[in-house]
Amino acid sequence: MLEDHTTTASSPTEWPTAYPQGYAVVDVETTGLARDDRIISAAVYRLDARGEVEDHWYTLVNPERDPGPVWIHGLTSDVLEGAPLFRDVAEEFAARLDGRVLVAHNAVFDWQMIAREYARAQREAPVRQRLCTIALSKELGLPLPNHKLESLAAHFGVVQQRAHHALDDARVLAEAFRPSLRAAAAGGVRLPLLECRPLTEWTDRPTPRIGRQASGPGGYGAYRPGTWRPSRRRPACPHPNPGRYEDGKRLKQGMRVAFSGDTSVERELLEDRAAEAGLHVATSLSRLTSLLVTNDPDSGTSKVVKARQFGTPVVDEAAFGQLLRDVEPADG
Repeated sequence: MLEDHTTTASSPTEWPTAYPQGYAVVDVETTGLARDDRIISAAVYRLDARGEVEDHWYTLVNPERDPGPVWIHGLTSDVLEGAPLFRDVAEEFAARLDGRVLVAHNAVFDWQMIAREYARAQREAPVRQRLCTIALSKELGLPLPNHKLESLAAHFGVVQQRAHHALDDARVLAEAFRPSLRAAAAGGVRLPLLECRPLTEWTDRPTPRIGRQASGPGGYGAYRPGTWRPSRRRPACPHPNPGRYEDGKRLKQGMRVAFSGDTSVERELLEDRAAEAGLHVATSLSRLTSLLVTNDPDSGTSKVVKARQFGTPVVDEAAFGQLLRDVEPADG
């Protein structure tokens, strides 16, 4: 049983009737961040309507390929060789997700990975809504220095024992989610729920099989899909640049958006969504850039450095995904 870290937000007597009846707090470890990467371990903590733990589950998964960054997750080819394939655990995994809201830290990543695995297995994940704890912490206005799981955990006094281990990451998130949920209920905060659309088909590109393990960052990066992308010619954005994005307001068609670093959704897909919404996808950052999207604002990439110099607003991928849902039309 988890310890009760609820001193900052006791369970309110009146519970919002519109809140979900149950949650599945999920964490998956993967071979990488690209669209063709695979799940190598998964954990689910099932919670009731008020965030109390009902049970938990964990499994290793044989990705049928190189396990990727072993120096992060610690799962080697030898460990995964005898693990079940995803299709072998798909039914049990689904039973733990069924009828619940999927909760994860940067939930778009976990959901995309899960949806792709189910599509490969020619099945559908029984998930209709997800909740990102990054988005919830923003809704609550939590005073966090950044949006890392360790910062959210520290805020609620949750002790992490094994970072990047799916079961412990899921436990930590479940413990941090409970007081977050209660604070939201006490304050009448609308939960930032997003729709999940299952994939119906999937085709993988060839990737190295399990057993051909890379020895370090160089070897891993040498094969990872999406590491190198040819430049794409896009039609010119038809809308004038209305200026910089302002926090709390909507994006507006014509705004120049640049991306930096790894994204959980493949970069090309994210850029396509931005272009379809009427935004100008910029390959470089200048004083005219309206917004920089990055999951690592503390990195020293040239775009992040320039954004600091120019005062360009910065948001993470999860926040950008929400902004894309409601882009303001261009003037005229």
